[in-house]
Amino acid sequence: MLNKDRIKEAESNVKIYLIDGLIKKVKSDKEIEKLLLNNSRESLSVASILIEKELSALWVIVCAYYSMYYIAKAVLYSNGFKIGEKISHKVTSDSLIVYVKKILEKELIKDFETAQEEALELAGVKAEEMVYSFDRELEKRSRFQYSLTENAMQNKAKTSFERAKKFVLVMEKLL
Repeated sequence: MLNKDRIKEAESNVKIYLIDGLIKKVKSDKEIEKLLLNNSRESLSVASILIEKELSALWVIVCAYYSMYYIAKAVLYSNGFKIGEKISHKVTSDSLIVYVKKILEKELIKDFETAQEEALELAGVKAEEMVYSFDRELEKRSRFQYSLTENAMQNKAKTSFERAKKFVLVMEKLL
């Protein structure tokens, strides 16, 4: 789960990103949202094919991560935040923590109208879990893309793929 230090780090970074123009507030464009959503779905489809045929654990992890990356960028964009090209993966991760976690909490609360008090706690945990998943996959993709045994990569690939499927499913609800 996300700890308080990680959340504070993200909040601090996002302020700097806004000043430096790494995140821009924009009016969303449905065509760009659709492009990012399609990239996410395509990445997840490729990961599915690779895992099904046991072709490459490395590329399952990479594709699964990119499915999460693209859907995260789509959700941020649909909420008026365009991520620039410089250090875009880190900017996206921090922006998820600062902006999307709150949106996820609100959206998940709507799903649990009858149990509002319970839903708030559950939504906070689930939203944090989603953002944490992206953060972990960013680290894993970087680490595994450059070193690991094939057997270890197969196990991690399956975990990455399942995590990405869940992440994309939840994030698509925000579009």
